[in-house]
Amino acid sequence: MQAQWVLKNKVSSSLNKKIAKNVILFLGDGMSITTLAATRVYLGHKYGHTGEELKLSFEAFPYTGLAKTYCVDHNVADSACSGTAYLTGVKANSGTVGLSAAVKRGDCNGQKDGAYSVSGLVDWAQKAGKATGVVTTTRVTHATPAASYAHSADRRWEADTDMPKGTHCDDIALQLVRGRVGSKINVIMGGGRKNFIPRTSKDAEGYPGYRSDNLDLITEWENNKKSYGASHKYVYNRTQLQSLDAKQYDHVLGLFSSDHLPYHLEADEGVPALSDMTQKAIQMLSKNKNGFFLFVEGGRIDTAHHETKARKALDETAELAKAVEAAVKMMNPEETLIIVTSDHSHTMTYSGYSKRGSDILGFTNKMNASDNLPYTTLSYANGPGYKPHEEFQRHNLLLDDMNNPNYTYPSLVPIARETHGGEDVAVFAKGPWSHLFTGNYEQNFIPHAIAFAACIGSGFTNCAL
Repeated sequence: MQAQWVLKNKVSSSLNKKIAKNVILFLGDGMSITTLAATRVYLGHKYGHTGEELKLSFEAFPYTGLAKTYCVDHNVADSACSGTAYLTGVKANSGTVGLSAAVKRGDCNGQKDGAYSVSGLVDWAQKAGKATGVVTTTRVTHATPAASYAHSADRRWEADTDMPKGTHCDDIALQLVRGRVGSKINVIMGGGRKNFIPRTSKDAEGYPGYRSDNLDLITEWENNKKSYGASHKYVYNRTQLQSLDAKQYDHVLGLFSSDHLPYHLEADEGVPALSDMTQKAIQMLSKNKNGFFLFVEGGRIDTAHHETKARKALDETAELAKAVEAAVKMMNPEETLIIVTSDHSHTMTYSGYSKRGSDILGFTNKMNASDNLPYTTLSYANGPGYKPHEEFQRHNLLLDDMNNPNYTYPSLVPIARETHGGEDVAVFAKGPWSHLFTGNYEQNFIPHAIAFAACIGSGFTNCAL
């Protein structure tokens, strides 16, 4: 019956070829297809179901595709080159943000040249008169959000303190406040307060700043908005965000942590969830009669995988699905294009022939391995979860506390930080021209298809038909 319903629904659906007034691009950083499959079971088990039959909110979208994620110079992408690809439409070198592959990582002169800077979706939307927003659970200067507004030869140059001695390039935080694109973003929400205030100062929660140039970029952001009479507000906790009157302000800077936002499993009530930030951003941006472009990143999926903390990675993926669900409920599907994708995968695998309804975060219950010791359904090809053999035997996982959110899942190769994976990532689409996102394509195709649907940018668009 279910299969017949799906078939009839697909047959009866028509293509939406309207102009996308609004675009929301969701990015699950490191959200591999394996992560999606495991998160379904995680959520299902959490609510008393077997789990495998569950769909995450965006998995119900009518169109899906696969994107190839490699960089120009590396076969496995990092978040900088991939962010440049899906936000600007240009493939780049690993570790570089908003620059073409003519610039190698660390080439400050190439960054300053300006000839190699590439524009992207936020810039195109602003030039079309649309409101723009960037929301993330990482530092707002981290590689992924930075690719939406900055041009940096090294993703690590988030604040001036990160710059090598003798290097005179603008850091990423400075570009967010002073840059042509960054300074015009209406809604900025995430973490990373320390990159905006001096080392000699402390933020409102008592954490020290990180800048060495004595600039207070938060105050500068506020003064910039005052100088041309723009309604604006700086907020730094969940209470302030919730009480914010979206109708009253056109610009909001929300920095809710000194560093990355805490993991959802560890956050207190003072930290907004990704869905909180997403909903408030939509409320603010929706005031623009020309529509908006909003970029939303669930960034801590990636950091959890790097630590081989699978429980946290799956929970962060579930949080992204909540944010997508909230956005879908708020928007008119006839005029809003919503894309959900990832920048790259990770090395987590899902294996073992367990029975339906098994705990995805536990042991496979089919049988022990040939050494008569249990093994987990989820494991990693490399990472900090490697445990040395004891007396010529594999570590006995029964001795571990796997219910601890900080448990590091087993890895084959010992390495301090688990790596990304090189396989394709899924793309889910709903709304005007969402059928463009089917098939297999290069990752840098995504912004070109978005621009076509929304009639922004200088390329071929829907408005030219």
